[in-house]
Amino acid sequence: MSRVILASNNPGKLKEITSILKDLDITLVTQAEFNVPEVEETGKSFIENALIKARHASAISGLPAISDDSGIEVDILNSEPGIYSARYAGQGATDEANLQLLVDNITRAGIDKPVARYQCVIVYMRHANDPMPLIADGTWEGYLITEPIGDNGFGYDPIFYVPEYQCTSAQLQPVVKNQISHRGMALKKLAEKLRGT
Repeated sequence: MSRVILASNNPGKLKEITSILKDLDITLVTQAEFNVPEVEETGKSFIENALIKARHASAISGLPAISDDSGIEVDILNSEPGIYSARYAGQGATDEANLQLLVDNITRAGIDKPVARYQCVIVYMRHANDPMPLIADGTWEGYLITEPIGDNGFGYDPIFYVPEYQCTSAQLQPVVKNQISHRGMALKKLAEKLRGT
C-alpha cells in the first residue's frame, strides 16, 4: 500500500477524502506528520492553489501528494468568497467567523435564499516535478440560508441548503454527502483516473 501525503491540516477534509478513496491501494497521511508548513496560496483560481499546495507537500515529504482546493461561490456576492473561503474573515479565521461574515454579507444584500455553489479541484502529483498531474473537479449547486442548521460537515455546511434533500449539507449523513458533494464528485473522478494509471 503506497503512502500519499494530503496537502492539508484540515481534519474534516482528511476524513472525507479518506472515506471516499478507501477502495484504492493508498494510505493518506497528513502533512503535519512531515512537518510540512502551510504554503501561501497565491493562485487566482482553485486549480492554481491546488497545484501550489500539492507541489509544496510533495517536495518536502518526498511522497506523492493529493491536494484539494475548494470553496463556496455566491452569485449575489460576485462569486465571493470563492478561493478565499477558508480565510474569508481573515488569515487564520475559524469556520464560525467565516460563516458569520458570509451570513452578514448575504443579509446586507437583502436577497432571500441566494444561489450558491461549492467548487472543488483535486490534484494528484506523483512527485514534486510531475509535469502531468492528475486533476479532477466537482460542483455542487444549492442556495444559502441565514440560520445555521446541523452538526455534520464543516465550513459553510450549516447554511448550504440542498434542495433535493430539503436540508443543509450539515444535516446530511456523511455517506450521503460523500456521494453528492463537490468533493465527492471530484474524488470519484480522481479515483477513476488513478485506477487507469
